[in-house]
Amino acid sequence: MRPELLTRIDSLLPAGGDTPELARYAQMLRDYPQRGGKGIRSELLLGTARAYGVQPESPEWQRALWLAAALELFQNWVLIHDDIEDDSEERRGRPALHRLHGVPLAINAGDALHVYMWMAVRRSGVDRALDEFMQMVLKTAEGQHLDLAWVESREWNLTEADYLRMVRLKTAYYTVIYPLRLGALAAGREPAPQFEAAGLALGTAFQIRDDVLNLIGDPAKYGKEIGGDLLEGKRTLIVLHWLAQTTPEQRKEFLERMNRARTEKDAGQIEELLAWLRQSGSVRYAQDFADREARTGLRALEEALADAPERDATQALLGTMKVLATRDA
Repeated sequence: MRPELLTRIDSLLPAGGDTPELARYAQMLRDYPQRGGKGIRSELLLGTARAYGVQPESPEWQRALWLAAALELFQNWVLIHDDIEDDSEERRGRPALHRLHGVPLAINAGDALHVYMWMAVRRSGVDRALDEFMQMVLKTAEGQHLDLAWVESREWNLTEADYLRMVRLKTAYYTVIYPLRLGALAAGREPAPQFEAAGLALGTAFQIRDDVLNLIGDPAKYGKEIGGDLLEGKRTLIVLHWLAQTTPEQRKEFLERMNRARTEKDAGQIEELLAWLRQSGSVRYAQDFADREARTGLRALEEALADAPERDATQALLGTMKVLATRDA
């Protein structure tokens, strides 16, 4: 995350408190933002604004920075809640907030950051930004509901189309589509209609890459538990493809282990499941699928930005999107 975004976030949050508990609360609000992260979404927003001619230090740039800060606040409060919902152990290489402070305090911190997100949106003064953020939050919540509901109901009879619908709602809108749209609005431009098709493909590629990295990534670079998706019982393209191809015996054993609570899952058995997935062709299948989505999305985004006046900034944005959709860390 850019330092100037962290500065803006810090300026919104309480400086401390007149009791030890309120001082602790102020530090909890800063915990996830200060852990860093790649700042992918805020960079897409700022890159889009630059492509449409917004110059650093201009009033439009200041508005774009406030929207970018709001996106980072969105990302952080959602992650706090997501880590609780998934019973995750780690976030960005450190224990998840609820592991450090307990679930009630972590929920409360996430709720507060949600409000500070709206404060940053208001500070931007960008027309329609409020409506864009409302739609972004609602789309993400729908996707998160599908993801969590499948785990809660132990539903595994799912298709590739089910998975794609979930990740497009949960990931593509807030990771790609709305950052592109908000960047255009910060520049005073109407968002290109093609942003949605481009973002759906690119966001899908991004999430599938993340699913792959959860199985075979470098723990030092990935920032989350390797194999965490299995511990959390996540339905991924890799798993759904593998379940359709494997033997009835392996399928039965996999589902029996997956339907246990996280605390009841044996580490050795999870390692065996990881080995089954890694040794299958399902990881390669998912990588190839992500490659196709990335190419489709990049073509659509290039068309969407055909009239953007700043060509160097446009090429930089396309380069960022290519890295995002084909990442290996």
